[in-house]
Amino acid sequence: MEAVRQGRSPQIWALALALAMPLSGCQSKGGVSEVLDPAAVAAPAGQNAGAGSAQASQSLGTGSAKVTMLLPLSAPGTSGETGRKMLDGAKLAMTDIGNGLLTLTIEDTKGDSAQASKLAVQAITTGSKVVIGPTELPSARHIATLSGSKRPPVLALADNFAGGAGVYAVRLSEADSAAAGAAGLAAKGGKKFVLLVAEGSNASAVEKRVANGLSIYGATLAVTVPYSAGDGGAKAVDQMGSLVDAPDAVIIASGDGSPAPVLAALRSKGIPGKAISVVGTDRWLEHPMDPLFEGAYIATLDPGETGPIADRFRTTYNYPADVNVAYAYDMVALTAGIASAVGPDGFSKQTLENPNGFRGSTGLFRFRADGSSQRSMPFYRIEKGALKLVAKSTSGF
Repeated sequence: MEAVRQGRSPQIWALALALAMPLSGCQSKGGVSEVLDPAAVAAPAGQNAGAGSAQASQSLGTGSAKVTMLLPLSAPGTSGETGRKMLDGAKLAMTDIGNGLLTLTIEDTKGDSAQASKLAVQAITTGSKVVIGPTELPSARHIATLSGSKRPPVLALADNFAGGAGVYAVRLSEADSAAAGAAGLAAKGGKKFVLLVAEGSNASAVEKRVANGLSIYGATLAVTVPYSAGDGGAKAVDQMGSLVDAPDAVIIASGDGSPAPVLAALRSKGIPGKAISVVGTDRWLEHPMDPLFEGAYIATLDPGETGPIADRFRTTYNYPADVNVAYAYDMVALTAGIASAVGPDGFSKQTLENPNGFRGSTGLFRFRADGSSQRSMPFYRIEKGALKLVAKSTSGF
């Protein structure tokens, strides 16, 4: 496997993306980790699918497992660009492993949540074994409210989706990033933590995940202080000082906003310092690197994981693979791998919720019964405006 990881055999590595890898480092008997053998998957001859195009509906592959993928192909702006990148990622995965195993139908949601929900219900009720998508958050949340014991699993690609029973959140969430970052410091001896979290619908999920992640290491979340973007977090920082003495670290989950105002308020209190560290999240990296970020710790996806598919993707589509490409590639490859291992009717909760998890181009991940995902990822410290690796893996679960 090491030779594969170093990129010397990209085709084998591509097939291995659907290989379930035990997070604990040991194989489980009878689990997907044992049966998803890439050597047993007969990949069809490669084909250049060309650049993604905004068609109402298109079909790829000739396999017996019927899968529907919902993407905002013709949506305006960033949403449409993301959808077209995901389509290209899906096409590469089909070429690598899926063409003989899946019949993948791609539907254009046009970036409209109502249309996405309609197409999802259509896929669910017309025989799809798996639905990959949608990217629209309201639609993903709506699908999670639908009942039905025979509903196929949904691998939702929406950002900030918490998951639901049988509707699995694929993308890295701020809650997971915060929990993994806190766990990284707890593993080094940190015991008492404070969480400053932007007010909003995700605040409680972040708090729960961080508290659970810390408990594994015998550490505690001493206090959670929600803050409003309106006051820049200054009030929350003052409250923190009156509620807890000498924490080992302060975690800042800033949501959509920049963490800079909160960091400025902390800096006025001498934080970070020799005794108190700051933990950020992957959402920080959506903003320009600020000098105030210096010294903070962040757990986030490893861009190097996409390396084995990156060259082939660029050659095929003439632009670099990003995380959107990787998420789409992984879900199609995972679906194909399960179809190969246990057949077109093998997409059960037991299979998808295998605690051993899976390895893909976004690293190690697993799905939980509540629909949330958990990821193991590298742990970094921001030094001189760049991410410096501290540990190759931290998870918070």
